[in-house]
Amino acid sequence: MLSRAAAIRRGAAAAFSTVSAKTETGLYGFDVLRTAKGFRRFVDEAIQRSDELVAYVAQMPPSAEIVRAMDEISNTVCTVIDSAELCRQTHPDREFVEESDKASMMIFEHLQYLNTNTTLYNAILKAESEGALLTEEARRAATTLRVDFEKGGIHLSKDKLERVNQLNLEIVQLGRKFNENVVNKPGFVDVYPASRVPRNIQHNFKPVYRFKPGSAEKQSNQMDTIRQQGLRIVTDSENLSAVLRSISDEEVRKHIYMVGNSEPCENIGVLSELIGARDDFAKIMGCKSYADFAIRPNMAASADVVMSFLGDLSNIVRQKADEEFKIIQDFKRKMCNEKSANLEPWDEDYFIGMMKSSAHNLNSSVIAKYFPLSQCLKGLNILVESLFGATFHQIPMRDGESWHPDVIKLSLHHPDEIVALVCNFSSSNGRTPRLSHGELETLFHEFGHALHSLLSRTEYQHFSGTRVALDVAETPSNLFECYAWDYRVLRTFALDETTGDPISEKLVKALNASRNMFPATELQRQIFYSIMDLTLFGEQPSKPMDTVSTVADLKQKHTSWKHAEGTQWHARFTHLINYGAGYYSYLYARCFATTIWQQVCQEDPLSRSTGSTIRDKLLRHGGSKDPSTMLKDFAGDAIIRNSGTGVVPDIGALCREIGL
Repeated sequence: MLSRAAAIRRGAAAAFSTVSAKTETGLYGFDVLRTAKGFRRFVDEAIQRSDELVAYVAQMPPSAEIVRAMDEISNTVCTVIDSAELCRQTHPDREFVEESDKASMMIFEHLQYLNTNTTLYNAILKAESEGALLTEEARRAATTLRVDFEKGGIHLSKDKLERVNQLNLEIVQLGRKFNENVVNKPGFVDVYPASRVPRNIQHNFKPVYRFKPGSAEKQSNQMDTIRQQGLRIVTDSENLSAVLRSISDEEVRKHIYMVGNSEPCENIGVLSELIGARDDFAKIMGCKSYADFAIRPNMAASADVVMSFLGDLSNIVRQKADEEFKIIQDFKRKMCNEKSANLEPWDEDYFIGMMKSSAHNLNSSVIAKYFPLSQCLKGLNILVESLFGATFHQIPMRDGESWHPDVIKLSLHHPDEIVALVCNFSSSNGRTPRLSHGELETLFHEFGHALHSLLSRTEYQHFSGTRVALDVAETPSNLFECYAWDYRVLRTFALDETTGDPISEKLVKALNASRNMFPATELQRQIFYSIMDLTLFGEQPSKPMDTVSTVADLKQKHTSWKHAEGTQWHARFTHLINYGAGYYSYLYARCFATTIWQQVCQEDPLSRSTGSTIRDKLLRHGGSKDPSTMLKDFAGDAIIRNSGTGVVPDIGALCREIGL
């Protein structure tokens, strides 16, 4: 019943609450969350309310009210799940994290009970079969609810259903263990001396010290030593990317790359268990693989359809990606003055970054001057006002509502509606942070998710906003990324914080030219990630899969770069948990968004008519409308095409964008 509604929500639209005149409240505006232990009562009240609604449904004749009551059950449970997950992932107080973690598991167990509740299932079957549902959205909601029940195994025999419930719990626990290992066991490298790390990034790392033999003159005394300072580089994803772009010393780069792409080693075992559990679950559900089970409700309809699409795209992009690889390798050979130097995996970020900066004279500190957070928020305000006639306002945070003093709350005002959106941004020493252009793009991406939730208008919350078929869910966020690269948009808010001058068209052109230098390499990487995800959760061999060698082989086959022996970078690829067999949806969404941008938005991206089309044809429907019908109505029949039993995106717009 609730598997779709309980999916992980996007962080940018993390929490919603009704604005109240009260000055004191609890976390996220819930009075019950004034203390960490309030999560216990939060869960108890949700269970009590959902049980009342189950009893209400049990005595109700077939009608649309059954769907509405079940929709309220979904909303009641998901409010707790969303709040607990947000708290668990972001709150700085350990007690809040622990209590929200317990709450999340307790409500998940109750969710399993609801998903296997025959009273609810029989009620929805009866409402469907007796023609009691008068609107198309009500009928679609009933069908979706019934399918969700059946995805939980309610139609199975008692022993199989018990096994499915056990596997579901095991899958959740393994996913949590995987993600916790990524956070808690990132690995580290001690670099000596500290001078091997560029001075401008040294402040990000902790100093460490070692003792080494002193100068040659003093070596007659074996006790003479000197204290040498180094830096400890924790190889989490953020640090790893930054240092691989910045460090010229290839030996140091290699060491950091190898460690950063090998930890946490425990996750190889966790992933193997997860693959087995998901495969067992899928087999009981009558599917040949977990990938088929996960993709069946989506537009793609089967793993074979997706794999065929990805294989074709891989072949199309290969030649251009190989050409880009050779350009980068030639650049390395020139820089190193070695005609036979090979391009290694730890070279990619460094030499691509160097080539982009030198080719287009881009200075990150100069770019950041145009994107202080305050101006970026003004940019969002200009965007929503131009497109939708709405405005953002910062409103006071009530006591107890926030999890950190730097959190701000923005309210989106529309002439006819008001909704509060809560987001969080990092700051430095109490100052408003500057964003890089990449961070601005991320902000616009997440803002797309937020708008999808804020501007959808569906009869049932089960269809609200991002609660759509997975392979279309990322489309609004990818579409709003396009806005972050358009000069006509950027010039409205990107002002030099010193002079007040708007960003120049020349600089925006340079940013775009830099972005477009190696597009096939980036696309090839996303194709590889998608194929890897689909393979790991696809049909399993007779012996347990060796994921390390499988991933290495796929990288050799589908990218121009070689695999570094001894690495197992997929041990920290958390999308395998959150998007298991669904990572391909990013590529689907990119194709859809690129087509929409070129067909609908590019000519006049900030006009009210463009905004009305985006809202009326896409955002307002959430999951209440068939996604294929919705996309064709939005951007024309050519945006998708049939492939076997499913649907794939047209790649024409994407190919034009990257010069294929």
